[in-house]
Amino acid sequence: MTAAPPDAEVLYAELLRQVRERALADPGLQLVGIASGGAWIAERLHADLGRAGKVSVVSSVMHRDDFAQRGLASSMQTLVNFDVNGASVLLVDDVLYTGRTLRAVLNELFDHGRPARVALAVLADRGGRELPVAADLCAAEVDVPPGQSLELARDDAGRLRFVLESLTP
Repeated sequence: MTAAPPDAEVLYAELLRQVRERALADPGLQLVGIASGGAWIAERLHADLGRAGKVSVVSSVMHRDDFAQRGLASSMQTLVNFDVNGASVLLVDDVLYTGRTLRAVLNELFDHGRPARVALAVLADRGGRELPVAADLCAAEVDVPPGQSLELARDDAGRLRFVLESLTP
């Protein structure tokens, strides 16, 4: 029997609390969502924090170490709408797993400039790291059974939910 996935809305509320504290301590903090689930979360955080304008999004597709196998994914493209040089950046993602996406995203971000600091906020950390990466803000650590992935979904009203998907055909 498969365990139920965590409640993404409950985790979002916790992450919002943590990000609000970080933003109060660092008013110049720039939110940057990692395409695509992280972008959804960053958009909501941006709105819930009462920030004007459009949230920035960064894609990992051009810097993936498996680009030859994956090719160009049909995900969101990078849009950075602030000067990265000297900025305080909070990357936002849905699930932290191996750390490979984050490595690619950091390369993409640094293509736009050199930030003063970069931190990471995630809804869920499922462990299984292949690279030495850790989240600075994390709503929950989640156990995901072997052979399954934890995917974030969003409905038309913007509500988030996690789905456990089997990796085997």
